[in-house]
Amino acid sequence: MDKLRTERHPEVLLETKGLTKHFGGLAAVSQLDLYVNRGEIVGLIGPNGAGKTTVFNLITGFLRPTSGKVLFDGHDITGRKPHLIAETGIGRTFQLAYLFPDFTVMENVVASFYLYPRSGFWEALFNTPAYRKKEKDVLNQAKEVLRLVGLDRVEDELAKNLPHGHQKVLNVARALAIKPKLLLLDEPIAGMTRDEIVFSLGVFDKIRSQGITILFVEHNMEFMSLCDRVIVLNFGNKIAEGSSEEVRQNEAVIQAYFGSEHAA
Repeated sequence: MDKLRTERHPEVLLETKGLTKHFGGLAAVSQLDLYVNRGEIVGLIGPNGAGKTTVFNLITGFLRPTSGKVLFDGHDITGRKPHLIAETGIGRTFQLAYLFPDFTVMENVVASFYLYPRSGFWEALFNTPAYRKKEKDVLNQAKEVLRLVGLDRVEDELAKNLPHGHQKVLNVARALAIKPKLLLLDEPIAGMTRDEIVFSLGVFDKIRSQGITILFVEHNMEFMSLCDRVIVLNFGNKIAEGSSEEVRQNEAVIQAYFGSEHAA
């Protein structure tokens, strides 16, 4: 049973209220209020140590907040276990591409459908028609995901043999396998070449066209061109929010990234 049903505007998909996380005496995130509307691409940026990944970990249940709430699709999900939060429709990638290196691209995506139970023990044991149909459906869905992210041509390649950029995109494909309403992408273009970045930005645009909302954490400022809004953290506090152009010109942001001598 949900702890809380909110009455927020129906366009708000994700919201945090006063979200705070202390590690000892240090506030990694402090009184953070943010929201993400349905269909938006929102960027969460800030210098190293700003608290961005901690926010992701709080939203997805890998950390419990010291105080505050996380609301998703009108429900309080604060403190739920990660697999239960994933089942509500939040997909997430990590800074490192956690793949099965000796699985093919296709096998990696198929393996990520584990949150949607497909078959019972006896169905699998006796290879029933129902079992075969479910397995075929999963394979077809995996193919659709790979087409969406542009990896269908390498579906039989071992994951470990993919270039870095394609491994990162495969990580996104695995997150899409849970059919998320909201996709949290943690530094999805880090370490990519220029060509890989262009390819990936196109993938993210196609994902949004499917009605999936996206919240980014990223250091590369180039991705900001995709964002409807950008939220800036520094030492766990929100210091700016607005369009990419507004954020680029914000004196507090300039000072946080480059020091006071660069601020106007």
